[in-house]
Amino acid sequence: MKTAVLFLFALLSACLATGCFSDKEVIRFNDERLPEPTNAVVTASPPRTPGLEKDDLLKVEMAVYGYLLQRHFWDDGGYTAIFLQADDAEVEAVRRTFPGHVPPIKAAYRAELRPGRSPVDKDTGGSAMILSVDALDPEGDTVEAIGKWYAGDAVTGHYTFSLKKVDGEWTIEDVK
Repeated sequence: MKTAVLFLFALLSACLATGCFSDKEVIRFNDERLPEPTNAVVTASPPRTPGLEKDDLLKVEMAVYGYLLQRHFWDDGGYTAIFLQADDAEVEAVRRTFPGHVPPIKAAYRAELRPGRSPVDKDTGGSAMILSVDALDPEGDTVEAIGKWYAGDAVTGHYTFSLKKVDGEWTIEDVK
């Protein structure tokens, strides 16, 4: 009996310690596919598919985040943070573009996800919203992107954007 109690205590301690670590793992939304498992050995780099260059991808994401941040999805929800699913440099660029944004803009790895419920701001313990952008492969000087928001199963959605490159800048042409 004493061994069983010690074992359960050790197991519980290990589970609690594991849950206390935070990392920068990408948050996957329910509608995103997981990568297919493969047993193939990669001997050479895969062929590069046409896509946006890093600089263009950043400009597309900035345009979509700018649009989403002006929509005020969070006004009636009492959210304490808006998380962006982007790297730290991009989050900082968005913060500079929207200084003093209420609620504050933070990197998504600072959010705690709970199944079926609103994400939680690890800093305040309050509910939060996550924004993300997925850009598709460009077709000439046009690219489609999907801007998503997520604040739990009941508060989720997306817009589809059509962006066009004009004078080196990506501008939103259409939103659906």
